[in-house]
Amino acid sequence: MANCINPERIISDIKRIVESDKRSDIRLKANGGNSILIVCHPEQEALFTMKLKELLEEDEYVIIDLNELLISFVDHTENLMEWFDLLRSSIHQIFKSPEGEESDDLFSLILTRIAHVFSENKIPVLIHTGALYGSGIDNIHLMENELVMKSNKPLLILYPATMEGDRLMFLSARPASKYRCMIV
Repeated sequence: MANCINPERIISDIKRIVESDKRSDIRLKANGGNSILIVCHPEQEALFTMKLKELLEEDEYVIIDLNELLISFVDHTENLMEWFDLLRSSIHQIFKSPEGEESDDLFSLILTRIAHVFSENKIPVLIHTGALYGSGIDNIHLMENELVMKSNKPLLILYPATMEGDRLMFLSARPASKYRCMIV
C-alpha cells in the first residue's frame, strides 16, 4: 500500500485554514486562486472520501460526487451515441464544449452544482475526480473558472495523485496543474 497519510489530520488542517480569519492565505498560496487540492494517493481515495463525509459538517460543506454527476449527465443526455459517432476524434467535446461555445455538457453541470453550493453560502467539496479522466475537464478548468475565483468561499477538491519529482500526476498517470490552488 502507498504511504499512509492520516486523513483525519489533513481534513482538520484544511478545516482550520478554511474556517479561520486567514482565508487570504489560500489565495496567496494558490497564486491568486481560490481552491485547495487535497492530494491523496489513489489507493487512499476511498478512505479520504469516507473521512470527508464523516468529518465535514453539512451546514458548512457540501460534497459533490463527480461519479454521480457523470452518471446523471449520461442518463439525461439525448443523442449521446450520435455525439460519440460525430465527435470520434474529439470525444472530450461531449463533456466540455470548446471555448466560446455553450452547451449542456458535464462541465456546465459541475459548475451549476458548485454555483448552487456557493449560493447556499457553503463550501463545495469535489470527490471522485477520477470520473473526469479523459473528459477534457482538468482541475485547472475548475480552479480558474470565474465562479470559483470570485467566490468568497474556496473550492475543495479531493485529488487522487502522486508526486514524481516535482510533478503532480493525476491518478499516477497524467501531469496535473498545481497552479491556482493550494496543495495540502
